[in-house]
Amino acid sequence: MKTAFKYLLKISIIVGFSIFIVERLLTTNGFDIAPVELVKILGIHFMYAFVLTVVNAYFFKYLNEKLGWKDHAKKRLIIGAIGSVLATMLGLVLLRFITIVILYNKPIDDFFNDPYATNYYVFGLVITLIVSLIFHTIFFYKAMTKKKVEEQQIVAKTETAKYESLKSQIDPHFLFNSLNVLTSLIGENPKQAEVFTTKLAKVYRYVLEQKNKDLIDLDEELQFAKAYMELLKMRFENAVTFEIPEKSSNLELKIIPLSLQLLLENTVKHNVVSTENPLKVVITEEVGYLIITNNYNPKTTMEQGTKVGLKNIIDRYDLITLKKVSVEKNADSFMVKLPLLTQKTTIMKTSENLENSKYLRAVEQVEHIKGFYSSLIAYCIVIPFLIYINLTYVPQFRWFWFPIVGWGIGLVFGAFKAFAYNPFLGRDWEERKIQEYMNEDKKQYWE
Repeated sequence: MKTAFKYLLKISIIVGFSIFIVERLLTTNGFDIAPVELVKILGIHFMYAFVLTVVNAYFFKYLNEKLGWKDHAKKRLIIGAIGSVLATMLGLVLLRFITIVILYNKPIDDFFNDPYATNYYVFGLVITLIVSLIFHTIFFYKAMTKKKVEEQQIVAKTETAKYESLKSQIDPHFLFNSLNVLTSLIGENPKQAEVFTTKLAKVYRYVLEQKNKDLIDLDEELQFAKAYMELLKMRFENAVTFEIPEKSSNLELKIIPLSLQLLLENTVKHNVVSTENPLKVVITEEVGYLIITNNYNPKTTMEQGTKVGLKNIIDRYDLITLKKVSVEKNADSFMVKLPLLTQKTTIMKTSENLENSKYLRAVEQVEHIKGFYSSLIAYCIVIPFLIYINLTYVPQFRWFWFPIVGWGIGLVFGAFKAFAYNPFLGRDWEERKIQEYMNEDKKQYWE
C-alpha cells in the first residue's frame, strides 16, 4: 500500500511540475509574478495532478479486479474508457470548486457562472487522458514482458521436471531387471549368484552416482557397459558375446548416462538367448554417433515390459539436443544410433535455433512497424482536432502543445524501436552485439 502511494505521489509530482512549467512558458507574464503566487499555482497544479492520478489509479485497480483483460477485453475497454471520463469529470468539478471558492475565496456564483468552465473541463480531461494513456502503455508493456518471462519460466520448469522424471525411472528399472537376473542365477548356479551379487553392488553404485547427471563422458559409459555385459555373461555364459571399444575417439564426447545399460538390457529382454542362438552385441563409433547393434531373434512370446528403456533414452535426448536417436530394424539385426554430444553440439543447436529466432524477431519487428504507422496516422488525425478545439474555446491558453510534444516524443521513440535504430549506438547494434558474442563462443569451442 505504501509503495503504491509513493508511486502515485511520484507520478503526480512529475506531471504537476511539468504542466506548471509549460503553462508558465505559454502565459503572457510567465514567471514574472510574485513568488507566493508562483508557489500557489504550483501547488494547485500538483493538487490537480495528484487527485486525478489517484482517482483514475484506484478506478482502474478496481476494474482490473472485477474485469480481467483476458476474458472481458471489449467490455473492459468500453467500461474503462467511459468510467475514466466520468471519474475525471467528477474530480475536475471538485477541484474547480476547491480552487475558486476555497483557495481564491470567490463567491459560489463564480463557480456556476464561469464562461470558461467548458474550456477548463475539456483541457483537464484531455491532459488526464493523455497521461493515463502513457501510463497504460507502460503498464501493458511491462505486463506483456512479465507474461513472456513467466511463460518461458513455465516451459523451463516443465522441461526440467520432465527430464528429472525420466531420470528417476532409470533406478527402479535397472534394479527390477537386475533382480530378475539374480533370481534366475540363484536357481541355476548359487556360487555364480554370489559373485554376481558382488559385481552387481559395484555396478549399482555406479548407477546411483551417475543417474542424476545430464551427460557423462563416453569413455566412462563404455567401461560401465563392459562391466554390465560381464554380469550378463555370468548368467548366459557362451550364449552372449559382445564387442565394446576400449576407448572413444575423442575424450570430449559425451552421452546420456546409463543409455547403454538400458539398451543392453533390452537386447536380453526381447531376444532369444541360448547356446544354439547366441546373442551378439557390437558397439561401434561413427562420426557423431555411437552405434549399438545386435542380431535380431525376437522371443516368440514377448514379455510384458515397463516400456521404459528405449523410449526413456529418446525422450531424454529430445530434451537436451536437436540430434535424434535413430532406430533401425530388419529381419536379421536391430540397431540404435545414439548421438554423441560435445560443446560443439551446443553451438550447432544455437545456430539452428537462431534461424527460428530471427524469423520470430522479424515478425515482431513488422508488428512494431505496423504499430508505429498506426500511431502516426492517429497523431495526424487527433492533433489537428485538438488544435481546433483549443483555438476555438481557449485561444488565450494554447494547451495543444502538451499532446503535440508528449505524443511526438513517444512517436520518435516508437520509430527508433520499429526501425531498429538507436541514436547513440546506430542501426542494428543489437544484432551486431549478438553476433559478436556468438563469434566469441565459436572461437572458444571450435578452434
